[in-house]
Amino acid sequence: MLLNDLVMIFLSMLILVICVLVGVAYLTLLERKVLGYIQVRKGPNKVGFVGILQPFSDAIKLFTKESSYPMMSNYNLYYLSPVFNLFLSLLLWICMPFITFFLSFDLSVLFFLCCSSLGVYTVMLAGWSSNSNYSLLGAIRAIAQTISYEVSLAIILLSFMYLVMGLNLYDFVKFQESVWFLFLCLPLCMLWLVSSLAETNRTPFDFAEGESELVSGFNVEYSGGGFALIFMAEYASILFMSMFCVILFLGGSFIMFSFFLKVGFMFFLWIWIRGTLPRYRYDKLMSLCWKSILPVSLNYLMFFFGFKLFLFVELI
Repeated sequence: MLLNDLVMIFLSMLILVICVLVGVAYLTLLERKVLGYIQVRKGPNKVGFVGILQPFSDAIKLFTKESSYPMMSNYNLYYLSPVFNLFLSLLLWICMPFITFFLSFDLSVLFFLCCSSLGVYTVMLAGWSSNSNYSLLGAIRAIAQTISYEVSLAIILLSFMYLVMGLNLYDFVKFQESVWFLFLCLPLCMLWLVSSLAETNRTPFDFAEGESELVSGFNVEYSGGGFALIFMAEYASILFMSMFCVILFLGGSFIMFSFFLKVGFMFFLWIWIRGTLPRYRYDKLMSLCWKSILPVSLNYLMFFFGFKLFLFVELI
């Protein structure tokens, strides 16, 4: 029986990884098409029917392209950083609660926080091992931004956990059968969305990839397969955060087709924001985190703690 369970878990993980990678491929196509229509142009429309094979042709081009390695780079770290970056982005998906055979464990929120924190190290090593001033500056920016917004993300998540009183993501699904958390705590959901944008280095907070001053950011020395792996890791993280937003405050029930529509809408929101808003200023980004989002999220945390304490005393 144990061997049967292990085989089923392995197959579930394999199917999940394949589905995530295919989803990432078509999300890049969706982003290019939506940005094209926002900028009054077509986007990719030549490869296959209305450009539907474009992601696969991009992948073939990137992985068959010759990779250049800077002579002064720390070769082993330079080579392995994008691999570990993608591995951690895919590892995040293990905490997605499946109803059938899978690792739907009780501490999935803690697992999410641990894995998302480890992603900082791969960015840091990718920037440092390239031995380029531009990539190092981009890595430092990304680290400072990610660490700052992880604090507010964790505190906002604690507020939601006080409502649910559990660390399993499936508890969030059960608690939102009647009403979504979006209606109960709208400001907190907006803060989570803004912090998620900053955590995934997306517009208007994409300072790790400032083309005007850093050429391309921490990935400036990467080409071919290395660049493709970093690109896939970023989009896998965005897709995961979209799914996490749906579970947290949009009542994500996995057995319903509407769950996937909600995830698609959340990613569309990521693209829409990219096509609409200009880049923020870096000092304003940091002050937004430490002077605005952090105090508000701490106040909400104290409010929910007091609220749960009051309910507990009333029940006694």
